[in-house]
Amino acid sequence: MWQSKQVHMMGTIIDLTINHPKAEQILEESIKSLKIYEKRFSANDENSELMILNHQAGKEEIPVHPDLFNLIQIGKEHSVVEDSYLNIAIGPLIKAWKIGFSDARIPNPKEIESLLKLIDADQIQLDEVNQTVKLAKNMELDLGSLAKGFIADLIITELKSKGATSGLINLGGNIVTFGTPKNPNREKWHIALRNPEGTRDDFKLILKVQDKSVVTSGIYERVLKKDGEKFHHIFDSKTGYPLKTDILSLTIISEKSIDGEIWTTRLYGKEATRIIAEVNELKTIEAIVVTKNQIFYSDSIKEFL
Repeated sequence: MWQSKQVHMMGTIIDLTINHPKAEQILEESIKSLKIYEKRFSANDENSELMILNHQAGKEEIPVHPDLFNLIQIGKEHSVVEDSYLNIAIGPLIKAWKIGFSDARIPNPKEIESLLKLIDADQIQLDEVNQTVKLAKNMELDLGSLAKGFIADLIITELKSKGATSGLINLGGNIVTFGTPKNPNREKWHIALRNPEGTRDDFKLILKVQDKSVVTSGIYERVLKKDGEKFHHIFDSKTGYPLKTDILSLTIISEKSIDGEIWTTRLYGKEATRIIAEVNELKTIEAIVVTKNQIFYSDSIKEFL
């Protein structure tokens, strides 16, 4: 039996669709899991497990849940790579700008300069044996660039373990599919990619996927408009300001949603041709880069178009 649920959580709309004899019950259980994960990974809830860790920055090491430790470990690994635009230690900078919230503002240059000293991911100390994390004084982790993909993968694993044969999860544009879609005339799920310069119903192209994740990152969703300028929410942790880029959106197709999150964030900020070249070297993911004037595709993307 096919069943769908929609909930507002994690600051976005989440859609769950599955095929299971007890679909209603299974979906309710998934929503309970989502609430647990939100409480674990949120940087916007002062009482979340992540924020409890952040409040202990500069003090002793803190034992954390294995899922939280795992995601921080993954995040640090990809944050300390020399040319990575991913930085899970960027929390103080995100909190200062607050783009996407009603009290968003532009910090002054001196404030940004001081914040840049607090966002060094190398300062995250991890003890894998004891599953503890220690942060330097005034550090603050923000896992927003990774958490939705990590959570989506956990939910998919949970659904499959309970016997769901097919389904789709959409965590605010972070999409994961498994099995075949409800439409009997389609073997694959059809995923529409939004035109970054259009309305929400204006689509650039359609991807056809099965047992894949589709993650899109773009500079059009959350914007601060001030004195005739626009400031988007994707930051350069080297400058403390939003990235200067002509890339409107970057889409990654991967097996795991966490990989889509990692690479959309690691690569965003590089030139389109550079992004495609790196993706072609990786082999495990595919990419679509949309700029103001052109669309760029990785080498093996044709099977999804």
